[in-house]
Amino acid sequence: MEQRTMGRTGAPVSALTLGTHAVAGIAARDLDEAEYLVHSALERGVTAVDISDADGGGAAERAVGAAIAARRDEVFVSVRFGDPVDDDRAHRGAGRRWMFRAVERSLHRLGTDVIDLYQPARPDPTTSLDETLDALADLVAQGKIRSFGIPGFPAEELVEAQWLRAGTKRATATHVPYSLLTRTAERTVLPVARRFGLGVLAGSPLAGGWLAGAYRAGSPQPRSPHAVAQPETFAVDSPGNRHKLAVADRLGRLADEAGLTLLELAVGFALTHPDIASVVVGPRTTSHVDAYAQAADVVLDDGLLDAVDLVVAPGTHVLERDTGSLLPALSRERLRGRTVERVVG
Repeated sequence: MEQRTMGRTGAPVSALTLGTHAVAGIAARDLDEAEYLVHSALERGVTAVDISDADGGGAAERAVGAAIAARRDEVFVSVRFGDPVDDDRAHRGAGRRWMFRAVERSLHRLGTDVIDLYQPARPDPTTSLDETLDALADLVAQGKIRSFGIPGFPAEELVEAQWLRAGTKRATATHVPYSLLTRTAERTVLPVARRFGLGVLAGSPLAGGWLAGAYRAGSPQPRSPHAVAQPETFAVDSPGNRHKLAVADRLGRLADEAGLTLLELAVGFALTHPDIASVVVGPRTTSHVDAYAQAADVVLDDGLLDAVDLVVAPGTHVLERDTGSLLPALSRERLRGRTVERVVG
């Protein structure tokens, strides 16, 4: 598998990064099986792992830690923090107090002395960006993390982050949803990342499963863990999803004509963009790992990419909700002139 670099840090990463949401689900019933799935990805050339400390209450971190114990120096470990890990409202967010506790918990579960990349899972409107950046820089100085990033939505926070810490330790990475159905980052995050040399982890290349191949016109409602957990988001007969289904079907026909699976088209598309350091994928089985590894070798020609542009124009998206965290300025509270509740700690 192609090896790339994580932005200006020069840290080596594979074209694909193993996302661990599915790993956490497997670990909940069988830790050995989850560890085996991680091993399968490593054996196929994946050398980067992206983990949320909230996945499975830390189960994903334990599975990854066990799998990479004998080859820690070969694997780039990225950890996202800030999502709720339990019902305690103090155990979330990007504030210093929780961050310093969260990183220790992650280091312990991973069985490592240092995390290669540490970043908030999403923007935290209840904490000043300056506080978050100062705390992350302190973790670098303490040797707990090698580098840090911040979420790529909204893009102006990436610019503010570089300005706030000009001349000192700065963010070197970001992560953002990026797929055939969600190309907004091409006009927002990616130009900023290029300007400042940020490594970009592209998440949700299959748009939560819409580009896995089952969402085609005339096909029955696909069944998946996503569809069960969020029926309105994935229901093909939902008014908001009818256009999305039509677009997915058009992209599926493009893939058919090119002799590719839709998954191969989707992953190949995300990897084509020169500002993407690595694409985060979430296999649930070893056969999924094989399919992703095969897709990583696909090269899309200009004719096919031009055809994709006619279906979903560059810099646009099909549905606003798929672009990532809702901008604070578009929240109901801000639009109605209400104050957002602030969480201390």
